[in-house]
Amino acid sequence: MGETTYPEEQYELLSDSEAEHNHERDDELEPLPSMGSDSIAKAEGRRGDDLAKRMAMIGISILTICTWGITLNNNPTSLGLFPFHPLLQSLALVCFTYGILTLQPTSQPATKAAGLKRHQLAMLGVGLPCIILGTSAIILRKWYRAADHFTTWHGTFGIAAVLWMVVQALFGGASVWYGGAILGGGAKAKALWKYHRISGYVLFPLLLVTAHLGGAWSHWAASESSYAVRLIAYYIAPVVTLVGIYLRLRPSKMAIR
Repeated sequence: MGETTYPEEQYELLSDSEAEHNHERDDELEPLPSMGSDSIAKAEGRRGDDLAKRMAMIGISILTICTWGITLNNNPTSLGLFPFHPLLQSLALVCFTYGILTLQPTSQPATKAAGLKRHQLAMLGVGLPCIILGTSAIILRKWYRAADHFTTWHGTFGIAAVLWMVVQALFGGASVWYGGAILGGGAKAKALWKYHRISGYVLFPLLLVTAHLGGAWSHWAASESSYAVRLIAYYIAPVVTLVGIYLRLRPSKMAIR
């Protein structure tokens, strides 16, 4: 099915009452789908979107399960604050992946509003706190041990990605909260949403590269896991996740005009 008449650059954050009103109006103009709400969701997607979604979720799940398994099976209580770093960072990646997936196919006013709520809950409610706490854990551990910071690409990319993520979250919220009043409100704020979306699609690969570097190349991961596990979890899984996310991308919604 082609694009609807609601372009993403005109993203509207609707209240529950507004979303319900628009949904009721749509019901008056068009017959109800024979298969209920599932048919509405399918109508917004393209062929292959469901497969791409499964790819992304399977990929990020494998990365996270392996990370938790490696961490928890190697005497984590003896490592001080360190275990919180891989555990929380991988959990944050799950939230970020879900946050992107849940918003990607939405195009109708009601589903866009519901998708944005889920997106913000996953990103701001869980993902962002997790990645900040996980980063703080490794910084504090290095500080307690008087160790040097940012001596590897994993550390350098990691701190850059976290700082970018904070700015990304603030900018995204500013473009929709209270009608985007902080960014000028109305159409001006709505038009800036596309830049938040573009930034997110550039930031996400950086997060996956950081996870790859930490899981595949760090001395700790190499000493505590087999090469086969690292190959699957930190080489293949991130690629599968990224491909799944990008296959669902709608370039037309990010047109710069």
